[in-house]
Amino acid sequence: MLNLPVFPDNSAQGFYDRLFAQKAVPTTGQPDPAAMSAFLAAHPETAAAMALIKKHPPTPGFADSSFSSLMTFFFVNDAGVRTPVRWSFVPQQQALPPRTGGKNDLFDALIRQIRSGPLQWRLILTVGAPGDPTADATLPWPSDRRTVDAGVLTLTGVETDKAGNARDINFDPLVLPDGIEPSEDPLFSARSAAYAASYRARTGEPKTPPAVQVDKVKE
Repeated sequence: MLNLPVFPDNSAQGFYDRLFAQKAVPTTGQPDPAAMSAFLAAHPETAAAMALIKKHPPTPGFADSSFSSLMTFFFVNDAGVRTPVRWSFVPQQQALPPRTGGKNDLFDALIRQIRSGPLQWRLILTVGAPGDPTADATLPWPSDRRTVDAGVLTLTGVETDKAGNARDINFDPLVLPDGIEPSEDPLFSARSAAYAASYRARTGEPKTPPAVQVDKVKE
């Protein structure tokens, strides 16, 4: 899930090509404008997605960000009927303003805020209609689609990254519970393969202390 309205690319090749187009030139420290222009000309779907993303600037913090699936899943009932669904976690609070001067300010602000009380996001399911794109994460669904309030996610605490919590988990989007299936979006298989490679690399590396230590964040 990401705090974006759409994903910038609709294929693994497009994602790969965009990374190279955005690579900084050593002489300037900035991407080559010609390379990026050529990429966008070859990938109009990314040009349209980036224009939409620019209309939704990031919020000041994590606590007031919406996090969306972007890709389409299918909810499958006992009769085998498949319903396309996208979802979002919608914040129920403002974020504590981050302090300036540190690269981990957003994390530190979240830690300080959760010490004062639980943080909540509503899980909103958006139900697709016939003709809505299910295999292209760069395309938004119309805003008038039916939504279902599926409950509230409540965070009551935060822990330093370590073995036993999020550190050693492979967040594979194809590991799904019964009743939820992936769409035909090609990004699913690409993400699954990339996350598996990342997990193998991480588990084989020496474990260094996390950059954010919860007990060291000052009030």
